[in-house]
Parts: sequence; C-alpha cells; structure tokens
Amino acid sequence: MATKKQPELDEIMRELEAKVTRLENEPLSLEESYKEFSEGMELVKQGNATIDRVEKELKILMDDE
Repeated sequence: MATKKQPELDEIMRELEAKVTRLENEPLSLEESYKEFSEGMELVKQGNATIDRVEKELKILMDDE
C-alpha cells in the first residue's frame, strides 16, 4: 500500500496564499467562499502538523547532543 506524500510546508503556504487571494479579490458565491475557506483551514492544519513534526524531530536531535 502506497503512502500519500505529505506536502512540503512551502507548497502548503503557496496554496493557502492563493486561497486567501481568491477570497479577498474574486466575487465568489457563498458556497464557493465556504469551500475555499474550508480547504484553507485544512491547509492550516496540515501546516501546523508539519511544523509540530519538525519541532519534535529537532528536539530529539538537540537532546541527543
């Protein structure tokens, strides 16, 4: 079974920025706005998970020294 590759933090940030720009600048329906917002919140969760994982890895590395 293949594992899904976690997107890199910079990719997450680019996608999130694109969603914010679209929400701020395009006339969207309520449904479209909600979809963009929901997807953006999922990207925030992914970004936070990535940052948490890296912080834990760094802590382990620093504790080994």
